[in-house]
Amino acid sequence: MMKPPAASIDDYLAKLPPDQREALETLRGQIRALAPEAVEAISYGLPTFKLNGNLVHFGAAAKHCAFYPGAVIDQFADRLAGFETAKGTIRFQPDSPLPPELIADIVQRRIVQNLEIVAERAARKARR
Repeated sequence: MMKPPAASIDDYLAKLPPDQREALETLRGQIRALAPEAVEAISYGLPTFKLNGNLVHFGAAAKHCAFYPGAVIDQFADRLAGFETAKGTIRFQPDSPLPPELIADIVQRRIVQNLEIVAERAARKARR
C-alpha cells in the first residue's frame, strides 16, 4: 500500500530522520532566501519552489539527500566534483551538503532560465 504524499514541505520534512531533515531544512532556508517570492509546494511528491514554473525540488532517499535543479547541472559540472549527479539531480550526504555559493548560483541560474521561458512564451503568443 502506497503512503499518501506529503501535504506540505513541513509534513514531508517531519517524516525524515533527523540528519536528513536538518540538511534539507538548511537547503530550504537557502532557497527561500535566494528566491523569497517563490511559492513552496509539493510537486511530483517532492518539496518544490515555484517561480514562473517549477524552480527547484529537493528530497531524501534511503541513503542520500538530493537537490533537483533541472537541466542546469552541466553548467556547474566543474563545481560538482565530489557529488553524485544524474540528469537534473545532485545527490549529497547530510553531513556533506552542497556549498551555499553553489546553491546560490544554481538557483539564480534557474530564476533567469524560468524568466527566459516566460518571455519566450509571451513572444510566441504575441506573434499569433
